[in-house]
Amino acid sequence: MLEGLLDLSIMGYIGVTLMLTHITIASVTIFLHRYQAHNALTLHPAVSHFFRFWLWLTTAMVTREWVAVHRKHHAKCETEEDPHSPQVDGIWTVLLGGVGLYHAATRDAETLEHYSKGTPDDWLERGVYSRFPYLGVVIMGLLDLLLFGMAGLIVFAVQMVWIPLWAAGVINGLGHFWGYRNFETADASRNLSPIGILIGGEELHNNHHAYAHSARLSNRWWEFDIGWFYIKVLALFGLARVRRIAPKVRISRDKQVVDLETLRAVVRDRYHVLMLYGRTVIRPVLRAERRASRGAERTLLRRVRKPLIRDGITLDARARALLADALQQSQTLATVYRFKVQLKAVWNHTASDGAKRVERLKTWCNEAELSGIEALQDFSGVLRGYTLRTA
Repeated sequence: MLEGLLDLSIMGYIGVTLMLTHITIASVTIFLHRYQAHNALTLHPAVSHFFRFWLWLTTAMVTREWVAVHRKHHAKCETEEDPHSPQVDGIWTVLLGGVGLYHAATRDAETLEHYSKGTPDDWLERGVYSRFPYLGVVIMGLLDLLLFGMAGLIVFAVQMVWIPLWAAGVINGLGHFWGYRNFETADASRNLSPIGILIGGEELHNNHHAYAHSARLSNRWWEFDIGWFYIKVLALFGLARVRRIAPKVRISRDKQVVDLETLRAVVRDRYHVLMLYGRTVIRPVLRAERRASRGAERTLLRRVRKPLIRDGITLDARARALLADALQQSQTLATVYRFKVQLKAVWNHTASDGAKRVERLKTWCNEAELSGIEALQDFSGVLRGYTLRTA
């Protein structure tokens, strides 16, 4: 049997393989995703080029193509134009065929032209990385053989399937299909796990869709993003600089005046505001209505929770019909749903005059307090106390 320069135990080969694939994961999440696609941080040129070189060796992905496809995913999320939406294409199509969907998207010249601005365009990119994308993986395969002998074939095979499996399949597929949500985004994104280690923090996918330009993907105190840990270590040595992170908001019960500060905090934290509204207004009102109902009406109210809360995602005909029936059955539900739509209009309003938008939010709070619905009245007090933390 061909032997390599390194003679390792089985556990040694496993450890080396996990280390190599983890470097690839870190390169994708830090360099391609947070830095190139979303400009959430800057990297020292030496670090940036190391990541780019490593991705050439281990994935054959071209920076310009990856960034363009990902940016289009955010711009067209859960629509027919989304390059990889399990809500449109089906979960198994994305989970098992995500690589094919990705490569199909990279062949769209309009996508590349429109969504790839700002990506590397130096002589190395033009003459080597983009021109010969598969040369890198050939070199990586030869290195694996040289270092590990025949075992290097297994190491190389795992390296080649790692990103297609975890990024193209699991994140793009399960990340929009299964898991928990911290934020009521207008898409189907989910957090797969509160501990983001295996996929570099990308497990916190709903957090990312709520704050796409944040360098930190963790948001709750019990969530861990190892990619953010690496960024902080790089920053400590002057090799990275964080540009943006998700806002931190506090609710002051002593603050009851709706002003520009309130508006800014509510707009910046709007996806969490919607989640709070669902938890503290819609759910308790729905429970009360369900308790007071009987028979077919109770069955209907039991099935309408998701359409009431998650109407940002395009609803199919059946869900729309359920929602319409429920709102017709219950005047109280119709009221809290109407207030939800009006609240979303506050941050969707196109008025550039901040004072006008403040007035819209102030009017919303005043009308909520006059609604006679206790949950709405309490939520108005929460919004009045919204402020951004200064540190």
